[in-house]
Amino acid sequence: MNGKSLNIRQSNLEKLRQIFPELFTDNELDWEKAKAIFTDDTITGNERYTLGWAGKTDAFKCLQQQTTATLLPVREESVNFDDTENIFIEGENLEVLKVLQKAYYGKIKCIIIDPPYNTGNDSFIYPDNFKESKAAYERRVGDKDEEGHLLKESLFRKNSKDSGHFHSNWLSMMYPRLFLAKNLLTKDGVIFVHIDDNEMHNLRLLMNEIFGEENFLGNIIWQHSIQPKGYTGKFSVHHNYTLCFRKSNAFELGSFDRTEEHNKNYSNPDNDPKGLWRAGDVRNALFRPNLIYDITTPSGKIIAPPKNGWRWSRETLNKKITSGEIIFNAAEDRIIRKIYLSTLEGRTPETIWFGKEVGTTRDASEELKGLFNGSSPFDTPKPTRLVKKLIEMASDSSDDIILDFFAGSGTTGHAVLALNNDDGGNRKFMMVQLPEPTDETSEAYKSGYKTIADISKERIRRVISKMNQESTERKAKKDSEIPFAIDSGANSRSEPVSPGFKVFKLSPSNFKTWNSAGITEENLEAQLELFTNPVEDVSNTESMLYELMLKCGFSLTTAVKRTGNYYSIDEGKLIIALSDIDNDTIAQIIKAGPRKVITLDALFTGNDELKTNTVLQMRAANIDFKTV
Repeated sequence: MNGKSLNIRQSNLEKLRQIFPELFTDNELDWEKAKAIFTDDTITGNERYTLGWAGKTDAFKCLQQQTTATLLPVREESVNFDDTENIFIEGENLEVLKVLQKAYYGKIKCIIIDPPYNTGNDSFIYPDNFKESKAAYERRVGDKDEEGHLLKESLFRKNSKDSGHFHSNWLSMMYPRLFLAKNLLTKDGVIFVHIDDNEMHNLRLLMNEIFGEENFLGNIIWQHSIQPKGYTGKFSVHHNYTLCFRKSNAFELGSFDRTEEHNKNYSNPDNDPKGLWRAGDVRNALFRPNLIYDITTPSGKIIAPPKNGWRWSRETLNKKITSGEIIFNAAEDRIIRKIYLSTLEGRTPETIWFGKEVGTTRDASEELKGLFNGSSPFDTPKPTRLVKKLIEMASDSSDDIILDFFAGSGTTGHAVLALNNDDGGNRKFMMVQLPEPTDETSEAYKSGYKTIADISKERIRRVISKMNQESTERKAKKDSEIPFAIDSGANSRSEPVSPGFKVFKLSPSNFKTWNSAGITEENLEAQLELFTNPVEDVSNTESMLYELMLKCGFSLTTAVKRTGNYYSIDEGKLIIALSDIDNDTIAQIIKAGPRKVITLDALFTGNDELKTNTVLQMRAANIDFKTV
């Protein structure tokens, strides 16, 4: 327990050691061995295909810097805090991603983000001064007004197109976030990133580097508007993109439910007992000389092959003719392949998504107006239908976690709740949004929403309230339709549990940091005080509990049970004691048989004998015992 986030460099070295132990000498990576094994002698100097930009090396160092920050629970801004597994985190997303590494490494099934598009008018956080110290950076991101809101002028940088590092700044912002996001994905996980033409080319190369070009699944083109623009002399742009990459080949792309529109081309003109069918292509898309051969019809006619050849070998095609999957037309001058509707499981996702099917930006604004009494507090929201379809491709109705660390107006959280409501699923959302100040002249600010995070949280609250109201109305209608003579057990099916979400806020650690390098004669006494009283004055029991859970690798929704003076985490795997402790409590904890126990060192102040005995008893019971 060093109080820091996951050490990315050390974690990667350990993975490399597991695969290639021969590359390590005296516990250090031997670069000469690595070069001897992996270097291609045909590549010399810097002659290689790579994406480079000004500041890339420093951006990588940025993601490797550990953080001691934590996430504080905020019950008063949450809904059903104790009963929900949905999470909303307010804070700078790079630091939040670092905080999440230990507890959520490899646990997120799907990530959906809508980052700044780098239009030249965006203001976002990027390390424009790589010589800036960590302390200076933390002071800058900690600048707040009297009400505790972040000051936009100190936190954000406007990335103007006049900047000589216009694209580099954006790449330096995205690189560490995408790198850390990949760590969080499950082996069969997937990420969707919305983007437009400004950075589409760079984002594709960046994701090729981080996720691997072999894991590129597709580039979805979304028609975000239908009405033509009123200007002349340039194209009227009606689309954005969504890049899709998987974590590994363990991911399986899901399909969509079929509609009557999808099935309209299927018929059964020959009364085939297998049911409705449509004709499929029999030609090969690529030139295949080995698949170029003549087909002899039942009456002896010859059908010449298409230019590139048939789709199948002669043997396979004959089997399909025998089974009836391939038939001859009446003139016997061509073959027809039958694709049966009954054999299809859903509809294969396509790469062009039309606004009439998944919604447009205008539809998304109307959706927000419906929730916020006729006014939209966010300028460029995504429609819920669009995000729902992304989730459908990535997640079934299981317990998958859907992460969005550029939460914006909260569309992803809304989509998860709506999809669960539709199919009875139990997906969870994890939203991360910087408390970015709203413009003081905007309707959102005038309505009391001082930050984008405020808008996002309020949207989710209103969605939950609306769902609860609809659930109540359905139940009342169902109850009114039940005849009195029917046994009450006939209506025992209950409505889904009311959804909610836990709010957490990024915050400095609850525990003071020992700084041995900064010890002087003047501050020695104050530094020594950290050993006896390491807890910050503003800390409370619940915030310390969640920090210790996170830094031990337990999620924010892990079951917590209080027993006497201690907390049992995940059915006793971890026990945390933050208040009075004595011999009886120690005996009770050891009897519970946890793997790990953490207590405050201050609990043993003035009783060295109790601490010594506790250490010995824990060791004898094979329990990992730590004090803070």
